[in-house]
Amino acid sequence: MNARLRYRRWLGARVRALRRYANDVATVGPDDRYARSFYYFGRGAGLMAPQGVIYNERYLSIGDGTLIGPNVCVSAGIHGEQVMLHAPVVRIGQACVIGRGSHIVGHWSITLGDEIQVGPYVYITDQNHAYLDPEVPVGRQTPEESAVSIGSGSWLGTNVVILPGTHLGRNTTVAAGAVVRGTFPDHVVLGGVPARVLRHYTPESGWQRGPAS
Repeated sequence: MNARLRYRRWLGARVRALRRYANDVATVGPDDRYARSFYYFGRGAGLMAPQGVIYNERYLSIGDGTLIGPNVCVSAGIHGEQVMLHAPVVRIGQACVIGRGSHIVGHWSITLGDEIQVGPYVYITDQNHAYLDPEVPVGRQTPEESAVSIGSGSWLGTNVVILPGTHLGRNTTVAAGAVVRGTFPDHVVLGGVPARVLRHYTPESGWQRGPAS
């Protein structure tokens, strides 16, 4: 092995170690000063580094034991100085895991229950652009807002999109890549674009295909 290759490997190992150390130090816990800027930052909760875009922290509530992964964006409103009508706008319950690269963008109300697993690159929002006026560019039309809630114990697979007005029941499983809008009961499996009920559960019959009749 030549000297250049040995040096490259030596330097690479130290760069990786430094990056791990920097991310460990930059992870935010409840005892950090930054955590005090949130509406609530729970015991045992953590914002892993590197953090994504996080602003209007005073309108964000993170429950006890919840872990928010690297590059996750969590925000209320469209800029950090915006005054919202109530707080919190985004409420994440206890013992949740929010996967890498996900976005939770609230304007009115987004509520996640407890023990929810969110896969990587999931997008959750309570506001959509409007397109009703064909003469006005979509970006200039007044957006439409509708509250979102996700029941405790649910699991959202990779690349799921949760649109405004969605209300998921407890222990709901959403298949990867699904685009969800609407109200769904407890104990169902959703999938597709737009999402529909693929399986449902009843105590009498167990898991059955399709929606409950």
